[in-house]
Amino acid sequence: MPASFTSHVNGLRAVAFAGALAALSLPAVAQVPDIPGAGYAGAFLAAREAGARNDFAGALPYLERIRASQPEDARILESLTVSYIVLADHERATESARALIAQMPENHAAALALLADAFSRRDYEAALELLDSGARTLPLIDGLGLAWAHLGQGRMTEALAALDEVSGQDGMLAFAQYCRALALALVGDVESAAAIMEDERYNVLGALSRRGMIAYAQVLGQLERFDEALALIDDVFSGVNDPVIVAMRTAYAEERALPFSLIADPAEGMAEVYAVMAAAMRTGQNLHDTLLYARGAEWINPDLTDALLLTGQVFEEMGQPELAAEAYGRIAEEDVFGMAAGMGQAQVLETLGEVDQAISVLEGLVAQNPDSVAAGQVLGDFLRRANRHEEAVAAYDRSMAMMEERGMEADWRAHFSRAVSHERLGQWPQAEADFRAALAIEPDQPTVLNYLGYSLVERQENLDEALEMIERAVAGEPDSGYIVDSLAWALYRMGRYDDAVPHMERAVELLPTDPVLNDHLGDVYWAVGREREARFQWRRALSYGPNDDMDMDRVRRKLEVGLDQVRAEEGLAPLHLPE
Repeated sequence: MPASFTSHVNGLRAVAFAGALAALSLPAVAQVPDIPGAGYAGAFLAAREAGARNDFAGALPYLERIRASQPEDARILESLTVSYIVLADHERATESARALIAQMPENHAAALALLADAFSRRDYEAALELLDSGARTLPLIDGLGLAWAHLGQGRMTEALAALDEVSGQDGMLAFAQYCRALALALVGDVESAAAIMEDERYNVLGALSRRGMIAYAQVLGQLERFDEALALIDDVFSGVNDPVIVAMRTAYAEERALPFSLIADPAEGMAEVYAVMAAAMRTGQNLHDTLLYARGAEWINPDLTDALLLTGQVFEEMGQPELAAEAYGRIAEEDVFGMAAGMGQAQVLETLGEVDQAISVLEGLVAQNPDSVAAGQVLGDFLRRANRHEEAVAAYDRSMAMMEERGMEADWRAHFSRAVSHERLGQWPQAEADFRAALAIEPDQPTVLNYLGYSLVERQENLDEALEMIERAVAGEPDSGYIVDSLAWALYRMGRYDDAVPHMERAVELLPTDPVLNDHLGDVYWAVGREREARFQWRRALSYGPNDDMDMDRVRRKLEVGLDQVRAEEGLAPLHLPE
């Protein structure tokens, strides 16, 4: 949808939704009556804490306990309704919404739930009665709900009139006309549908989503404009392994029309409305509202995998990996979003500490999609993070070989990721070649400049070039503690101890609990004669450890005998000489 649509939608967002989810719409602690034997205050505090963590499932039992004590409290009913919607408990969401709307007739959450329930049951009369009763979600939703409900009852004239009214809302013209085109295509008037989509006054084509483009291609096919349909598919969906797209392309190449199938009935048209609203809310970073509309879309149309994928992504961002996994798990492997869902599941598993299982999921994706460059690269990334670097290099090699065969240019990330695994395996020539290839593509990329510069410093090679690289990295990301640490450490390794001090102090200021940086600051302090402060930093480093990149025993030995003695034991030169 165009920017005007998104801006308008976010301007109209139902702010009560976010409040009900994030704060659970509960009264302040001072207002909570302590009901003897009921545990009301404790339940309130537990629900509020769970709400702050977006733990919808965790909040439910406490909310239900509060409602049992205060059945007429509309704020609790709203919080329950929202939580039930989010958790896809449709029966209880409907029950709660009915109780809520009886107390608050214009409550947005209740209207959203009841409207979704009516459309999910294809009860268009119930949807019309709800909207006629004064229930309100947003003006756009209400207007389009009227249109699709009228169409569900076979009243096209009333449906088109409702769409005309929505078209008059600021920023809504293109989307309202798109819905009109879908309605016309659904009833078989594909010629009028195409005319609306192609009318430059409406700019529908300029605003179409992925599903909108599918709808337009199907309309062209129905009109036997096969060459145009094929050109559209090749332009928009090139390389997309979507069974729907593949079937369309095959049919149109044979000059064979397919039925219009983007939506099967008016209820699915309303599900499209909810899904587009969710995407618009996501653009505005309104995650709670995004989740409510995405859940509403899948409530009406459980096969709308666009909404399921979005639901999983939002749950991930909210720190709810189990709920994200449930959403991703409902998307079939053969679906166009099957790969994205599989990658999402793998990410969730990694977050939960199930790294081997996550890698198994990705290995399955690679096996199912052997021609996918992305699947191989993501597998390589997971293997690299799991320190399975030989396997990671093999995965990266396969993906980059595919890119070369297809004439695709690898981006800097591909070279950089493989370089890291080569470096960890001690394969420095290959690592350096990949680092430099990444810089040839993106010369000022701070992460690459930092990693290569730091590695050169550690290897005591090309120190002037290494320092220049790290200085450029710091210029690009001056607030990165790790990059500032690299600059300080390079100066330290070059014997410029006094110059290293302020940079190392700045690095620890940026990342105060990082054990490696605290250890480095201790070494720098020791080098300039600030031995008491050095020991303090080494103790801090130990308190924040362990860390894969820090030798805890070496730090303990420095505390016992000092850095000079440790270096002597390691056969290193005294600190006053450059290494």
